[in-house]
Amino acid sequence: MQSSIIIIIPHYNDLIGLHNTISSIDEDIDLDIIIIDDGSINKPDYKSIEIKHTVFLEFLDKNSGIETALNLGLDFSLKKGYKLIGRLDCGDLCHKNKFTKQVKYLNKNQDVMLLGCWVRVLDEKHIFKFYLKHPVNYKKIKMGMYFNSMFVHPSVVFRSEIISTTGKYPLNRKAAEDYAFFFKVVKYYKSENYPEILLDYIISTKSISVENRKKQVYNRIRVLLDNFYFGPLPVYGILRNIILMLIPVKIITFLKSKLYK
Repeated sequence: MQSSIIIIIPHYNDLIGLHNTISSIDEDIDLDIIIIDDGSINKPDYKSIEIKHTVFLEFLDKNSGIETALNLGLDFSLKKGYKLIGRLDCGDLCHKNKFTKQVKYLNKNQDVMLLGCWVRVLDEKHIFKFYLKHPVNYKKIKMGMYFNSMFVHPSVVFRSEIISTTGKYPLNRKAAEDYAFFFKVVKYYKSENYPEILLDYIISTKSISVENRKKQVYNRIRVLLDNFYFGPLPVYGILRNIILMLIPVKIITFLKSKLYK
């Protein structure tokens, strides 16, 4: 019997990270998983995936970018009729019943259309760096989106019905496709964060946010311009991102490790 929730996991040449992420899933509810391989040299296969949940594999012929992989995952999820869609990235680790708690909350709060959670940030050696505890309240989230994304992308679960309004991940905001997507969701729908650490978020030196830092911040500025109005929040947000573009990632990570412990 098909579950009501499917988890989209994009994969690109990271079989160890994929194995660690899937192995961390420990839920009291049934869920399905769709792995989208983005043209990897070393591709996942069913034999190497050991988990009690149903797993699907889809393959892109060539490396096309995470936004394309995610949209393929959305197409699959919508075609199959899943009511809820979750996200994970290779390497990130779920705490027990992460999705169980989020699904239970969404079932009790039908007006909430997207739900993230708080996360613990670790480096590649799994050494603690800091916590990310984004706002829980929808009003604060709407305001905060002009400063930065108010959701950790692999932490979210959302109702599939929102795609008919928001559309899928934009292909023209590379490395900031999640920010653009969340901006649209928050504009139209009540969105919250579950106030509990439910995910270990791994900072990798090979991650998109590190390798394409300037492109990411540049496209974040473009997202802000897409949603611009004459007011203090958008102006501050743009100026803030211009400054961030000039600061190395290592310095930002160091400052967060001191501020968010």
